[in-house]
Amino acid sequence: MDDATNDAELEQQKLKKLRDEIDGIDDRLLKLINDRAQLAHQIGVIKQGNLYRPEREAQVLRRLGDANPGPLPQQAVQRIAREVMSACLALEQALKIAYLGPAGTFSETAARTHFGGAPDLIPCAGIDEAFRAVEAGNADYAVVPVENSSEGAVGRTLDLLVSSPLKVCGEVNLPIHQNLLSLAGSMTTISRLYSHTQSLAQCHEWINRQLPLVPRTPVASNAEAARMAAEDPRAAAIAGEAAGKAYGLKTLAANIEDDPNNTTRFLVLGRHDAGPSGHDKTSLVCSAQNRAGAMHDLLAPLASHGVSMTKFESRPARGMGGGRWQYVFFVDVEGHQAEPALAAALSDFTSRAGFIKILGSYPVSH
Repeated sequence: MDDATNDAELEQQKLKKLRDEIDGIDDRLLKLINDRAQLAHQIGVIKQGNLYRPEREAQVLRRLGDANPGPLPQQAVQRIAREVMSACLALEQALKIAYLGPAGTFSETAARTHFGGAPDLIPCAGIDEAFRAVEAGNADYAVVPVENSSEGAVGRTLDLLVSSPLKVCGEVNLPIHQNLLSLAGSMTTISRLYSHTQSLAQCHEWINRQLPLVPRTPVASNAEAARMAAEDPRAAAIAGEAAGKAYGLKTLAANIEDDPNNTTRFLVLGRHDAGPSGHDKTSLVCSAQNRAGAMHDLLAPLASHGVSMTKFESRPARGMGGGRWQYVFFVDVEGHQAEPALAAALSDFTSRAGFIKILGSYPVSH
């Protein structure tokens, strides 16, 4: 037997030993996952009612991410933990999640990122429909876009938050990578381009350089753009990877967004908000009283109680009986409304506001 044969046999023995060790770990993991499911079941028996607690899931994900020694990156560990929690919860409570559809949208990706693969996802034709699905009890939660780092706020979501009884119980910050998708073999044969208005804006400079003469047609969603491109070999869509897979399109160019840090923030809406998780955010909408210095006086309690404001955005006061040029203000602050400092600040805030509505307290997106 020559040296090469000996080396090959030694290598096979080492591989078998390592694979046997992996099999043993997999067996232990299987037992531990099912042990976890049994404990989750016992908690469900005690709690009854709604079992999904966003603050608890956020605490688990945060703790595991902080404790992770590697070599798996933090995001990978948290994705695995999310799927385990999602499967355990599904044994006790089958969730239905409404999202801005159709299938293949970034909203669907955000819903899967937040809830894992177990819940049933319900695609909705518009943001209004996603809100109504939860309000009517046809879905447990909704996931809707609220702002993009490049193109700003999603006005329809903000308008509905003012009038809807739903609470914000979570958020998802999703990096947005846009792709040019088509049945065509190259960009030279493309004569029509479909995408959502915001996506066209996010890729404006790239389109000007690469497809300057191709007409751009805004459509209801990126997934709808992909569906239309799948029906026309001379058309292309700007959409995400999921939409391309859903409609069998080829990626002619990847990551074509003008801003490499392009991110969309999504809100998770339900009939309840979340309890304190230790790293939270509170969202509210308000209006100032109609007098000189009212805006300064309105915000003063935040500073006096040491509350940090992370967002302040104005929006026309639609459907609130205000006159022309009347505005409401969407405010995000650090902390949970149950925390003493923020509770005191909100109490003072309420006495100074012409109108105020607490939209919800919820864990900061990890």
